[in-house]
Amino acid sequence: MTNTGGGGPRPRTSWWREGAITTLAFALCLLGGVLQVDDTLSPPSVSAYVIAVVSCAVLPVRHRAPLAALAATTAVGVLVPPLGLLLTPLIVTPAVITTYSYSLAARTERRAASAVVLTSVALAAVIPAFGDFSWKDASRMGVVAAFPLVAGVLGHSVRNRRAYLEAVEERARRAEQNRESEARRRVAEERVRIARELHDLVAHQITLANAQATVAAHLFDTRPEQTRTSLKELVETTSHALDELRATVGLLRQSGDTAAPAEPAPGLSRLPTLLESFRRAGLEVSVHQEGTVRPLPPGVDLTAYRIVQEALTNVTKHAGAGSARVRLVWTGDRVTITVADDGGGNRTAPTAGTGPTASSGPTASAAADRSPGYGLIGMRERATAVGGHLSAGRRPEGGFLVSTQLPLQPAQDPTRDRDRATTTEGGQMTDREAGDTP
Repeated sequence: MTNTGGGGPRPRTSWWREGAITTLAFALCLLGGVLQVDDTLSPPSVSAYVIAVVSCAVLPVRHRAPLAALAATTAVGVLVPPLGLLLTPLIVTPAVITTYSYSLAARTERRAASAVVLTSVALAAVIPAFGDFSWKDASRMGVVAAFPLVAGVLGHSVRNRRAYLEAVEERARRAEQNRESEARRRVAEERVRIARELHDLVAHQITLANAQATVAAHLFDTRPEQTRTSLKELVETTSHALDELRATVGLLRQSGDTAAPAEPAPGLSRLPTLLESFRRAGLEVSVHQEGTVRPLPPGVDLTAYRIVQEALTNVTKHAGAGSARVRLVWTGDRVTITVADDGGGNRTAPTAGTGPTASSGPTASAAADRSPGYGLIGMRERATAVGGHLSAGRRPEGGFLVSTQLPLQPAQDPTRDRDRATTTEGGQMTDREAGDTP
C-alpha cells in the first residue's frame, strides 16, 4: 500500500478496483476507435491506441487531481475527429469517468456544474467542425453530450447521498455524546442529592446523641437519676438514627421504584416533634408564627423542615447557646423562616430530660477544631432548588441567624438553580460554616 496523497494509504482492494475500471475503460475506448461511420469495424489504428492509452493513463490520478484529469480526458476527446476517428460515447469513456469523479470531489455545486457543461459542449461541438454535418451526426452529437451530463448528475447524487449519511452519523455521534454527558450530569446530581439526604437524616440524630451523651457524662457523679434519663433518651435517639439510616440505605439498594414510600416525607406539620427532640437535648426552642398558615407544596414543605432541622442542629452542636427562636412569617406568595440563637455560649444540661440546669461547655469548645462541613451548603442548595433564597451570618447583638424565603409554589426549573447554587457556593461561606455539621 502506498500513499495516495489524499489522506493516507489506500486498501489493496481499491487498487484492484482501480485496475478493473482502467482496463474496462481502455477496452471501451479502443472499441470506440475501431467503429466506422457506416457502423462497421476496422482494425484499430495507431491513433486509436494513442487515444486509448493517453486518456486511460490519466484515470488513476482522478481522485488526487480530479479537475486536471477531467481537463486531460476532455482534451484527448476533442482530438478524436482531427485524428480521423469517429467520436462516439465509447471513445470518450475516460472523459465520462472523470466527469463523475469531479462531480464527487468539487468544492461547490456551481463548479461541478460548470465543468460538466463545458465538457459536454466541448465534446459535442467538435463533431460538426470536421466533415459534412448530417442528421446522423446531430444525433451522435446529442448522445456524446448527454453521457457527461448523466455522469455529472449521477456524481452529484452520490455526493449528496454521502453528505447526508455523514450528517446522520455526526448527529448520531453528537446525540451519543449528549446522552453520555446527560447521564454523567444526572449521576452527579443524584450523588449530591443522596449526600444531602444522608446528612439531613443522620447528622441530626447523631448531634442529639452527642449532646445527650455529653450531659450524661457531666451528670454521672452528681445526678445519677438524670444520667439514667439521659442514657435512656440516648438509646432512643441512636435507635431512631439507625432506623433512618437503614431505611435510607434500603431505598438506595432497591433496583426499581417502590410502589409507595414507607412513610410520608416530613414537613412543617412535624415541627413540634422535631423541636421536642432538641428540648430533650437541652436546647430551649421557642416558635412564633405570623400571618395565615397555608399548606406548602411537598418539595417546599420538606425543604422548610430540613432547613429548620439543620439550623437547630448547628445551634446544638456548635453555638454553645441555651436557647433558639424559630420564626415563620406567612405572606402573599412566600413564607420566611428564621432560626436564631442567643449566642450566650452557655449550654445547659436537661433537668429530667427537659430543662437546662448545668454547663456542658466541651461541646462548644470542640467545635472550632472540627473540619468544615456541608450543612449551610445543603441548606442553600435546598432553598435554591425550590426557587427560594437563604442567608446566614452572625448577628450584631450576638448569636447566629439563618433566614430563608421559600415560595408557596416550587420553582419551574430547579435543576438550573441547583447547578448555579453548587457552582457559586464557594464564595458564600460565612464564619459559621467553618464549624458546620460534617
